[in-house]
Amino acid sequence: MITRRRQASIALAAVLIAAAACQAQDRPGPSRPSGQPAAPAPSAAHGFTLVASGDVLPNSSIIERAKYDAGGYGYDFRPMFAGVQPLVSGADLAICHMETVFGEVGDYTGSPAFKSPPQVADGLAATGYDACSTASNHALDDGAFGIQRTLDALDRGGVRHAGAARTVDEANGVSLMRVGAAQVAHLAYTYDTNGIPLPQGQPWAVNLIDPDRIVADARAARKAGADVVVVSLHWGTEWQDKPNEQQLRLSKQLTASLTNGRPDIDLILGTHAHVPQAYEKVNGTWVVYGMGDQIAGEMFNQQGVRDLRGNESTVGRFTFAPPAHQGGRWQVTKAEFIPQAFDLDAGRVVNLNVALDQGADVVGARDQIRNVVFSRGAAKDGLVMGK
Repeated sequence: MITRRRQASIALAAVLIAAAACQAQDRPGPSRPSGQPAAPAPSAAHGFTLVASGDVLPNSSIIERAKYDAGGYGYDFRPMFAGVQPLVSGADLAICHMETVFGEVGDYTGSPAFKSPPQVADGLAATGYDACSTASNHALDDGAFGIQRTLDALDRGGVRHAGAARTVDEANGVSLMRVGAAQVAHLAYTYDTNGIPLPQGQPWAVNLIDPDRIVADARAARKAGADVVVVSLHWGTEWQDKPNEQQLRLSKQLTASLTNGRPDIDLILGTHAHVPQAYEKVNGTWVVYGMGDQIAGEMFNQQGVRDLRGNESTVGRFTFAPPAHQGGRWQVTKAEFIPQAFDLDAGRVVNLNVALDQGADVVGARDQIRNVVFSRGAAKDGLVMGK
């Protein structure tokens, strides 16, 4: 996180935002059909790039910032994402994590029961996100109505979603997205819903983590035509930068699952812990244990202490190449992470690698994230820090 004392980084953020916001504001809004990537379709020879980012968690201060950025006309979340817009829109497929549900008009709240303005979906779409995971511990903060409003708003913005459902047919369906020559399936699950029971008669409303169910869903996605299966998992221990036992056990179990010698899952993306966690190649499959919070207000850890890590995150970028033979696996040929922070004063996401010349605080935050990301030996498997 960047504090008020980091004036140099704020100045840089303003420059980045001004340039990127012009692009975002000039865009007429998402007009692509649901499920179609914003970036030009890649050729089969070159495969495709996938980027994924951490939790979007609109605390009360984030909601107020979006109201301010809208200039008195509703809520505008586009400027917050402006610094990451070139990175996201430059990918062939971009996946976010929508931590909260959307409230009714004017009924917006932060912690502990989140209800966010639906304009968040417009901000995600304008930034270039193609899909979001929606399974989280806050998915039932406003019951089934919250899920309905959230998925309706994402649909209006042309942003696909996985992890929560409005109907049993939607819950049993497969979210497939065409990315050049590949069909990519996105699945999402959460460890819990903060003890809130699933809506009566709707046990399918939110996907809960169950290893057997995840494998079965991945195999169903393959049968439906998926070349690449991406699984988003809302898991881990809050404020702990090391993966917990469930994460380690489940990552091994899921990545070991094969059908006819081919892995059932091609990439695992983790959220929930509020802080960046390690990347690791497990059984030949990349696992991101936790990307941290991409958008969040001032964060306090479990001891009630303000924790700068709660505004730090990574974006994962993975380049997939077509299989060498028909029916083979699409291979990750390049794995990267990009360190980020959310500048509370400017109310903007900042790419820390772009801001490196802005002082020791920025370099220190970048290095801290890098050390955590590499803490389980991902460098030896080829993970690099990108820009």
